[in-house]
Amino acid sequence: VQLQASGGGSAQPGGSLRISCSGSGFMDYFSIAWFRQAPGKEREGVSCISSSGDRTYYADSVKGRFTVSRDNNKNTVYLDMNNLKTEDTAVYYCAGRDQPDVCGVFGISRGSFGNFGPGTQVTVSS
Repeated sequence: VQLQASGGGSAQPGGSLRISCSGSGFMDYFSIAWFRQAPGKEREGVSCISSSGDRTYYADSVKGRFTVSRDNNKNTVYLDMNNLKTEDTAVYYCAGRDQPDVCGVFGISRGSFGNFGPGTQVTVSS
Protein backbone atom coordinates (compact mmCIF):
# COMPACT_ATOMS: atom_id res chain seq x y z
CA VAL A 1 0.00 0.00 0.00
CA GLN A 2 1.32 3.40 -0.93
CA LEU A 3 0.41 6.28 1.31
CA GLN A 4 0.26 9.98 0.64
CA ALA A 5 -0.36 12.88 2.95
CA SER A 6 -2.48 15.81 1.84
CA GLY A 7 -4.45 18.76 3.12
CA GLY A 8 -1.73 20.90 4.59
CA GLY A 9 -1.79 24.64 4.46
CA SER A 10 -1.37 27.74 6.56
CA ALA A 11 -2.91 28.68 9.86
CA GLN A 12 -2.44 31.27 12.55
CA PRO A 13 -1.30 30.32 16.03
CA GLY A 14 -4.27 28.91 17.88
CA GLY A 15 -5.90 27.82 14.65
CA SER A 16 -6.77 24.39 13.31
CA LEU A 17 -6.02 22.22 10.32
CA ARG A 18 -6.89 18.70 9.24
CA ILE A 19 -4.52 16.63 7.16
CA SER A 20 -5.24 13.27 5.57
CA CYS A 21 -3.32 10.14 4.70
CA SER A 22 -4.78 8.19 1.82
CA GLY A 23 -3.81 4.68 0.85
CA SER A 24 -3.71 3.18 -2.61
CA GLY A 25 -5.29 -0.01 -1.33
CA PHE A 26 -6.66 -1.93 1.58
CA MET A 27 -5.41 -0.45 4.86
CA ASP A 28 -7.38 -2.39 7.43
CA TYR A 29 -4.37 -4.29 8.77
CA PHE A 30 -1.98 -1.36 8.85
CA SER A 31 -0.84 0.70 11.78
CA ILE A 32 -0.45 4.26 10.51
CA ALA A 33 1.86 6.87 11.95
CA TRP A 34 2.33 10.58 11.36
CA PHE A 35 5.79 12.09 11.32
CA ARG A 36 6.97 15.62 10.70
CA GLN A 37 10.18 17.32 9.77
CA ALA A 38 10.95 20.95 10.32
CA PRO A 39 13.81 22.69 8.49
CA GLY A 40 17.13 21.73 9.99
CA LYS A 41 15.61 19.17 12.32
CA GLU A 42 15.30 15.42 12.43
CA ARG A 43 12.07 13.74 11.40
CA GLU A 44 10.04 13.07 14.52
CA GLY A 45 7.05 10.90 15.35
CA VAL A 46 3.87 12.83 16.04
CA SER A 47 1.02 10.37 16.32
CA CYS A 48 0.04 6.81 15.57
CA ILE A 49 -3.11 4.73 15.31
CA SER A 50 -3.63 0.99 15.43
CA SER A 51 -5.19 -0.87 12.53
CA SER A 52 -8.63 -0.96 14.12
CA GLY A 53 -8.40 2.57 15.45
CA ASP A 54 -8.89 1.55 19.05
CA ARG A 55 -5.43 2.64 20.16
CA THR A 56 -3.85 6.01 19.55
CA TYR A 57 -0.50 7.45 20.53
CA TYR A 58 0.87 10.98 20.63
CA ALA A 59 4.15 12.75 21.13
CA ASP A 60 4.18 14.85 24.29
CA SER A 61 4.52 18.00 22.19
CA VAL A 62 1.10 17.50 20.57
CA LYS A 63 -0.82 15.61 23.23
CA GLY A 64 -4.13 17.28 23.97
CA ARG A 65 -3.99 19.32 20.75
CA PHE A 66 -3.85 16.72 17.96
CA THR A 67 -6.27 13.87 17.34
CA VAL A 68 -5.67 10.95 15.01
CA SER A 69 -8.55 8.93 13.57
CA ARG A 70 -9.22 6.62 10.67
CA ASP A 71 -11.95 5.52 8.31
CA ASN A 72 -10.97 2.14 6.92
CA ASN A 73 -13.93 2.22 4.53
CA LYS A 74 -12.27 5.18 2.86
CA ASN A 75 -8.68 3.94 3.30
CA THR A 76 -7.93 7.24 5.02
CA VAL A 77 -6.34 8.36 8.27
CA TYR A 78 -6.83 11.87 9.57
CA LEU A 79 -4.85 14.13 11.83
CA ASP A 80 -6.84 16.96 13.35
CA MET A 81 -4.55 19.65 14.64
CA ASN A 82 -5.95 22.22 17.05
CA ASN A 83 -4.42 25.09 19.00
CA LEU A 84 -1.57 25.14 16.51
CA LYS A 85 1.75 26.64 17.49
CA THR A 86 4.51 28.08 15.34
CA GLU A 87 6.68 25.12 16.30
CA ASP A 88 4.19 22.80 14.55
CA THR A 89 5.43 24.19 11.24
CA ALA A 90 6.87 21.27 9.29
CA VAL A 91 6.34 18.88 6.43
CA TYR A 92 4.06 16.12 7.65
CA TYR A 93 4.36 12.55 6.40
CA CYS A 94 2.39 9.40 6.99
CA ALA A 95 3.73 5.88 6.96
CA GLY A 96 2.26 2.46 7.50
CA ARG A 97 3.17 -1.01 8.61
CA ASP A 98 1.07 -4.12 8.21
CA GLN A 99 0.86 -4.98 11.88
CA PRO A 100 -2.11 -4.17 14.11
CA ASP A 101 -0.41 -2.12 16.83
CA VAL A 102 3.17 -1.29 15.92
CA CYS A 103 3.37 1.80 18.12
CA GLY A 104 2.07 -0.06 21.15
CA VAL A 105 5.21 -2.18 20.96
CA PHE A 106 7.85 0.15 19.53
CA GLY A 107 6.51 3.67 20.08
CA ILE A 108 6.22 6.17 17.24
CA SER A 109 9.55 5.10 15.85
CA ARG A 110 10.74 5.97 12.39
CA GLY A 111 12.60 2.69 12.16
CA SER A 112 9.38 0.74 12.62
CA PHE A 113 7.86 2.04 9.42
CA GLY A 114 8.69 1.69 5.77
CA ASN A 115 9.17 4.20 3.06
CA PHE A 116 7.61 7.60 3.39
CA GLY A 117 5.59 9.03 0.58
CA PRO A 118 5.30 12.70 -0.30
CA GLY A 119 4.53 14.92 2.66
CA THR A 120 2.30 17.93 3.07
CA GLN A 121 3.44 21.32 4.31
CA VAL A 122 1.89 22.82 7.42
CA THR A 123 2.82 26.40 8.21
CA VAL A 124 1.76 28.17 11.38
CA SER A 125 2.51 31.85 11.52
CA SER A 126 0.89 35.13 12.42
